[in-house]
Amino acid sequence: MPEQVNYTEDNIRSLDWKEHIRMRPGMYIGKLGDGSSPDDGIYILLKEVLDNSIDEFVMGGGKTIEVLVKEQTVTVRDYGRGIPLGKVADVVSKMNTGGKYDSKAFKKSVGLNGVGTKAVNALSSFFRVESVRDNQQKCVAFSEGNLTLDEPIAESTKRKGTKVIFVPDTQIFKNFRYRNEYIERMLKNYVYLNTGLTILFNGEKFYSENGLKDLLEENIPGDDRLYPVIHLIGEDIEVALTHSRTQYSEEYHSFVNGQHTTQGGTHQAAFREALAKTIREFYNKGFEAADIRKSIVSAVSIKVMEPIFESQTKTKLGSADMGPDLPSVRAYITDFIKTQLDNYLHKNPQTADALLRKIMQAERERKELSGIQKLARERAKKANLHNKKLRDCRVHLSDSKSDRSLETTLFITEGDSASGSITKSRDVNTQAVFSLRGKPLNCYGMSKKIVYENEEFNLLQSALNIEDGIENLRYNNIVIATDADVDGMHIRLLLITFFLQFFPELIKEGHLYILQTPLYRVRNKKETYYCYSEEERNAAIEKLGGKPELTRFKGLGEISPDEFKHFIGENIRLDPVMLDKTATIDSLLSFYMGKNTQERQEFIIDNLKVELDLAE
Repeated sequence: MPEQVNYTEDNIRSLDWKEHIRMRPGMYIGKLGDGSSPDDGIYILLKEVLDNSIDEFVMGGGKTIEVLVKEQTVTVRDYGRGIPLGKVADVVSKMNTGGKYDSKAFKKSVGLNGVGTKAVNALSSFFRVESVRDNQQKCVAFSEGNLTLDEPIAESTKRKGTKVIFVPDTQIFKNFRYRNEYIERMLKNYVYLNTGLTILFNGEKFYSENGLKDLLEENIPGDDRLYPVIHLIGEDIEVALTHSRTQYSEEYHSFVNGQHTTQGGTHQAAFREALAKTIREFYNKGFEAADIRKSIVSAVSIKVMEPIFESQTKTKLGSADMGPDLPSVRAYITDFIKTQLDNYLHKNPQTADALLRKIMQAERERKELSGIQKLARERAKKANLHNKKLRDCRVHLSDSKSDRSLETTLFITEGDSASGSITKSRDVNTQAVFSLRGKPLNCYGMSKKIVYENEEFNLLQSALNIEDGIENLRYNNIVIATDADVDGMHIRLLLITFFLQFFPELIKEGHLYILQTPLYRVRNKKETYYCYSEEERNAAIEKLGGKPELTRFKGLGEISPDEFKHFIGENIRLDPVMLDKTATIDSLLSFYMGKNTQERQEFIIDNLKVELDLAE
């Protein structure tokens, strides 16, 4: 008989708002992370504060927002209307309290649930908000959601608006740091979507005059655009599109009420469908949708009354309608594209001719590939059924109702020992493992045909589910896990080449990483330190004193599954693979993988330090 446990009123406990957020942060901000990924929690905290300032701009309050990030401290200052002084503490500490419930004040707001700044407050070790309006100011401060300062309303000569300062709590966000590249991309999206808005980030100015047209022109070099960016603007909708000369897959930047919906949703699906339908009707040809959209690079932004998102982090739109008593999202976008794009193509015959040639070229290439694709899909299906090349996880990125979907990770490993160790130590809910056999092919300059003909590439593409683009990507994080030696670095470069050549949007959208693994283990009978550099090793030796045991890891295969848990769990260290904003993909591939051997050799000698001292 199992032991009886008393079940009384004492067993029932209600968490207050801050306790619930701190205990279940994933429900409010997605995953935690350490700042190496653009959707890590520390960026969501910044976004939640910024969204309020953006909503002020949208409602006509203030044209400038100042953002300052200094180490772990974030400051956001807007010049909007300011929070009503008697409610400053309430709007950042009482759930379901805020101005966005009043549709007159915030008609098409980013967030409507009154949670955003409360989550920032609860998850910060320091949180201070100051509001100025009507020549008066009110200031309150908190720590972990607990009120620590409540100044009385006082006279003020400052400009009206709101200033928020916060420091994410290191008890929750461990070893975190902000990466300026991710913040800059977030801020650029804000100004593309809000023409006339100026954002100053650490003194640098971000501003856009042409909205989504600027977004595409800054992301695609002029010589890679098949035709000038088509820019269409209507009431509550803006669209920009062109086709790339070199890119194979479809690339979409979609937004709802200023929110970057990285996982798409009803508006993105409607746009893709409307585009194909309009093009077919314009040319009076029954083109395949895939041929029409191949190599497209586009951006679509809509404004919806009371939007419904499929997760708290608002990365996928679920709304079927534009708002109460308004048309469906699908009908609205279809009607807009059918009218505006058709008109544009009639008025710009050169663009229409270039687009027609591109579609017909895509059609020829698809027909040439059709037999190979069919065989490749069958091979991939058999491989997934009969071998252990892919050890999958239970949750996938498409599981938008799971608060762990953003944690989903595919580790790409080399060799059986490394993949075996990771497989045994991984979190089976969110971490999958793909095992490479030998070195990948150098695919620089090759056509998409090679992806289907090469077994490793074909199976990797199938595992990621990206054959038709990244909209149905199965894992949020793709992590290259190779040894930190010459061979391991070569494999990294070959894999990065594969993704740059055929799926650059994976890198552009911040999905690709390099796993950092420790070089040394320093331990005595009481403590163990895993060190990623000589500096960390020396510090560990000094801390332990005496003569601690020192191990130099020669490869991932030497690290036991029990130890691997330390490196791919809560303390995982990832280096994001980022594109240099001053270089094109073609120039990068040409330099690193082309035939400029002497030039590249000199660059590596000057810039790359690979530790080869394996004797220790």
